[in-house]
Amino acid sequence: MSLFRVALAQINTTVGDLDGNAEKVRKGIAEAKAMGANLVAFPELTITGYPPEDLLFKPRFIADNRARLDSLIPETKGITAVVGFVDADKDIYNAAAILHNGKLAGVYRKMYLPNYGVFDEDRYFKAGHSCPVFDIGGAMVGVNICEDIWYPGGPTLHQANAGAQIIISINGSPYYAGKVGYREKFVATRAIDHGLYVCYVNIAGGQDELVFDGNSVIFNPDGEAMVRGKVFEEDMVVADLSLTAIMGHRLRAPLHRKVKPATLPDGVSAPVVHLDPLPAAQRPALPARKLETIEPIAEIYKALVTGVGDYVRKNGFKRVLFGMSGGIDSSIVAAIATDALGPESVIGIGMPSRYSSKSSLEDAQALAKNLGIEFHVIGIEPAFEAMLSMLGGMFEGTEPNVAEENIQSRIRGNILMAISNKFGWLVLATGNKTEMAMGFATLYGDMAGGYAVIKDVQKTTVYELARYRNRAAGKPLIPESVLTKPASPELKADQRTEESLLPFHILDPILKAYVEEERSYADMLSMGFSEAHVKRVISQVDKNEYKRRQAPPGVKITTRAFGRDRRLPIVNKYRAF
Repeated sequence: MSLFRVALAQINTTVGDLDGNAEKVRKGIAEAKAMGANLVAFPELTITGYPPEDLLFKPRFIADNRARLDSLIPETKGITAVVGFVDADKDIYNAAAILHNGKLAGVYRKMYLPNYGVFDEDRYFKAGHSCPVFDIGGAMVGVNICEDIWYPGGPTLHQANAGAQIIISINGSPYYAGKVGYREKFVATRAIDHGLYVCYVNIAGGQDELVFDGNSVIFNPDGEAMVRGKVFEEDMVVADLSLTAIMGHRLRAPLHRKVKPATLPDGVSAPVVHLDPLPAAQRPALPARKLETIEPIAEIYKALVTGVGDYVRKNGFKRVLFGMSGGIDSSIVAAIATDALGPESVIGIGMPSRYSSKSSLEDAQALAKNLGIEFHVIGIEPAFEAMLSMLGGMFEGTEPNVAEENIQSRIRGNILMAISNKFGWLVLATGNKTEMAMGFATLYGDMAGGYAVIKDVQKTTVYELARYRNRAAGKPLIPESVLTKPASPELKADQRTEESLLPFHILDPILKAYVEEERSYADMLSMGFSEAHVKRVISQVDKNEYKRRQAPPGVKITTRAFGRDRRLPIVNKYRAF
C-alpha cells in the first residue's frame, strides 16, 4: 500500500448521550467509507462524551458505554475505526478501541492522565502500559490519546521505534484563547521528531463551561499542516498519506538513525499487531481545502457563540432572556445569543429605574431592532418604592449606601427569574470577568441566571468583541454610543464603574497577572504596577470568592477561568502581601 487514506471525524459529542454519540460514529463511519478512507478516527471518549466526570462512578454507565461500542463493531466492515470509550477491567481506563473490518482488533489505554486545570483524570482512570502499533495492510499505525502526544518520551516515541509511520491522536482538548497555535507546535514537533504523520482529531462544540475548537489537523513528517478541520464546527477531515514518502523522508533525514532507541520503561510494551488487509475500496478524488486562519478576536467570539448555543440546546431550552440595559455587557451578550440561537429565540428585558438614563433605554431598543430580537420594558420603580417603604423602619436613621443600590439589581433578578419560571426560558447572566473578579456584582441580582455568557471575558475584551462584531456586520450593529459612553450600572446618580474600581486598562492587566498567571505580589510590583493598585486588586479578588462560588457556569476562554480552573477556599486568612 503506497497511499493510506485517513479520515478524522471532528464531531460534537454530548456527555451521557450514549445513543446519540454512537449514532454520530455510525454516520461518520459510513461517510468515511463513501470517501474511500482506510481508517476513520473519532475524538477522545467518543461514546460517553467528554468530560463525563462523576458519571464514571456509575457501573451501569460504564457497561452501557461498552454496549454502545460493541454495537458499532459490525459497521466497520471494510474499514478501520478508532473510537474513544471507557474500558473496564478491574479498573477503568480512558481508552481507544481499534475496530477493524467487523472485529475489535485492539484497545489502547491512555498512559498520561492530566490532573491540572480543568482535568481530573487521576480521580477516575488508571493509566495504561501498552502502546501497540497496528499493521493495517502494510501501513504501520500507532494510536494514542490527547495528553500522550505532548510528551517527547511518551507513547509516540515507543510506537515510532516499533515502526509506526502514522500516529492517530484522539483528543478532547478544550479551548482557550491562543491555545491552538501552542498545541499545534507540540503536535508538529512529534511529527518532526519521529519522521511520521500525526493525525490529530479533536471535539468541536460546547460542554458546560468548556468549549472545544475542533481544528483537527494532519501534519506530515516535516511538521507541515496538510489539512485542518473547521473551527468550532463538525467536520470530516480527509487526506492521503504517502507511505513511500515516509521512507524517502527518513533517507533524507538520517538524524533518526543516530538517535538511540529509547528503552521501554518497566512494565510498558509496544507490540506490533498484524491485522488482515482491508479489501480495496473506490477512492473518489478529495475536494481541495484551504488551511484557513481566523483572527484572535473572531476566534474568541466564535467560542462564546458555540458555548452558549450548545449549552442552551443540549439542555433542551428553546429560548433565552436577559436584562438588556443598553450597556456594553448586555449588548455583547445580546449579539452572542442572537448569533448562537437565532433572533426568534432571544428576548431582551429592559428594566429602568429612577437612575436609568433615557439614552440607555434608547440604546437597548436600537440594538434589539438591529438584531431583530423581542424586547420588553418592565419599569422597576413601583417595586423599588415598595421595597424602600417596607424597609423604611429597619433603615431609619441610616444613610443610603450599596444596600439601596443592590435592591434595584435584585428586583431585576427577581423579574427575570419570574419570567423564566413562567415560560421555561433560560436566563443569561451578563456580568464580565473584571467585575466578577472584583466583586462588583450583586448576588441574587445581576448574578442571577442559568448561564453566564461573558463570565471569563475581561472588560477590555468585551469592548474588542463589540467592535469586532460591528466590523463583521459592516455597520454599527451595536450602537456606537454603547461603545463610547462611560460604563455604569446606573444604580445611583452619576455612577461610573471605573470610578468605583480602577480604569479598565489598568485593572485588567493586574487581574490577568494575579488570576490567570498566578503572579506574586512582588512579581506584580516588578512588572511596574502601582503598589496601591496591586494591594487593592488582591484584596478585592480574595474576599469575593464567596460570590463567585455562587455564580452560574459560563464559557471558558482564558487559561484560568473562575470555576473548575481556580478552586480557592472561601474561608481563607492567607494574604499575599
